[in-house]
Amino acid sequence: MNKQSLLWSAKGIFIAAFLSVNTITYAQKGAENKIITEKSLESILEKNRTYYIEGKVADYIPELGKMDAKAIAFSVVAKNGKIFNSGDVHKKFTMQSISKIIALMIAVNERGEADVFNKMGYFGTDRPFNHFSNLETTGKPLNPMMNAGAILTTSLILGNGEKPFLKILDMVRYITKNPTLDYSKSVYESEKSTGHRNRGMFYLMKNNGLISGNEDQLDNYFRQCSIELTAEDLAKIGYFFANQCVRFDGDATYKNKELARLVQSQMLIAGMYEFSGEYARTVGLPSKSGVGGGIAVSVPGKMGIGVFSPALDQHGNSSAGYHMILDFVKQYDLSLF
Repeated sequence: MNKQSLLWSAKGIFIAAFLSVNTITYAQKGAENKIITEKSLESILEKNRTYYIEGKVADYIPELGKMDAKAIAFSVVAKNGKIFNSGDVHKKFTMQSISKIIALMIAVNERGEADVFNKMGYFGTDRPFNHFSNLETTGKPLNPMMNAGAILTTSLILGNGEKPFLKILDMVRYITKNPTLDYSKSVYESEKSTGHRNRGMFYLMKNNGLISGNEDQLDNYFRQCSIELTAEDLAKIGYFFANQCVRFDGDATYKNKELARLVQSQMLIAGMYEFSGEYARTVGLPSKSGVGGGIAVSVPGKMGIGVFSPALDQHGNSSAGYHMILDFVKQYDLSLF
């Protein structure tokens, strides 16, 4: 090889090396920008803290009306169960409708999907969570995420008396690995004494032959809604369903890919009530809200997100919670779409 050829060869190696180094540096820099830290959660939380002003704490259940509207928490359980927290992460609140995804899991495990969904639909809705929807016409709830379907789902869990509720409580304790979790007796009593609309749904379904038991079954529903937990617990629940029903610490006792898909599909189409369609467009992740101010989010195959802020928007979803999720999903490009 002559001198000129050697020179060009050396230049080629140098240029290739230069491009290689800079590509790696760029990739590493991009990766660093995508790393989740508690600082990044704190930044998102502080940015959206004041959205509570646009909402209102649920007071149709008197005990819920006592919550501090300014309370706010943000939790993420990322790959390999690593936990990141920000805000009032030790503040407890009641699950409310988020308990519906746990009840659905248990009912389907016990009875099979075909049996459960023979009594209700897979449909989304443009109606509020406590709407009677088509109970007066077809006689069946639209889906297991609205109150009517959720009440029916809990009634399908095997066992007498409090047994179905205790199964739900035990499952929440297992998923969160938090055996101290319990339900709020005061919230339960408050829900029971004011839950006449839910009682009406119960008796309509009983009249339609979907429910054969007594009000003990409805009481179990009120109890499950009253289970108290934290934003971190919600993130663990989100992680569980995002990862084929495998717990954040790797425990695969209930691993079930199809069941996780079923639950997440219902979360996606109906988990945020009549806001679910718009939420799928803006956030694009399976999520379940509760009027206690919590939202549990599953990022399929990746992580779980839990947020808490008790001031609700007009749809019954946490106002600040929604905006924290929205910013987080945009920053880390997590939407399914």
